[in-house]
Amino acid sequence: MNSLSLPVVHPSFQKLKHAGRLLHLTAGGLILVHAISHFNQPQSSPIYLGCLLLMALDIFILVLAGKNILTDMPKVNLFFRLVEILFFLGIGITLLVEKQWAMGILHLALSVVYSYLFYCEKKLNSEEYVAIHHTGISVPSLPESKFFLWSHINGVDARYDCIIINTSSNKSYEFDLRENLAFEELDQIHEFCRHYLGS
Repeated sequence: MNSLSLPVVHPSFQKLKHAGRLLHLTAGGLILVHAISHFNQPQSSPIYLGCLLLMALDIFILVLAGKNILTDMPKVNLFFRLVEILFFLGIGITLLVEKQWAMGILHLALSVVYSYLFYCEKKLNSEEYVAIHHTGISVPSLPESKFFLWSHINGVDARYDCIIINTSSNKSYEFDLRENLAFEELDQIHEFCRHYLGS
C-alpha cells in the first residue's frame, strides 16, 4: 500500500478566503480614518497624507473592482496584506514614540493580527490535502497541519465525495473531496483501515 493524498475543501480555509475582502476593507477604512485625523493636525505633511489616501484608495479599488483578484491571484492579496502590516506597524511605533500609548499599542496589535493572517493566507496558496500514510493521517488545519498516529484514530469513514476522521480525543474532522474518489482509491483507504484499525 502506497501513501495516498486526497485534495479536500477545508471549511476554515474557505472562510478565511472569503473573509479576506472584509479584512482588506477594514484595513482600508482604518488607513482612511488615520489620513483624515492626520489632515486635521497643524503640522501635517501633504506627502504623507497623499500616500495614506493613495494606499486606502488602492485597497478599496482592489476589493471593490477586482472581486476575484484576491482569490485568483494570491500573491496580489499577500502583497496588500504585507502593506497593511507595515502600515499598522509603522503607525504603532510612531504613536508610541509620541507617547500615545493606547493608540500605539492598538496599532501594534493590529499589525500582529494582520501578520497572523498573512501567515495563514500564505498557507492557502497550496491546495489542502488529507494524506494517509503507514504511520498515520495528516489533515489540513490552521495555523499548522495536524498529524495523527494510527493509535490516535478511532475510525475513518471514506465515501466517494467526502472523508470523516474520528480521533481518540473525540474530535471529528470532515472534509469534502475536490474530486470524487476512484474505486481503487476508496479500496486503498479501506485497506489502510483494515490493516491499522482492524475495521
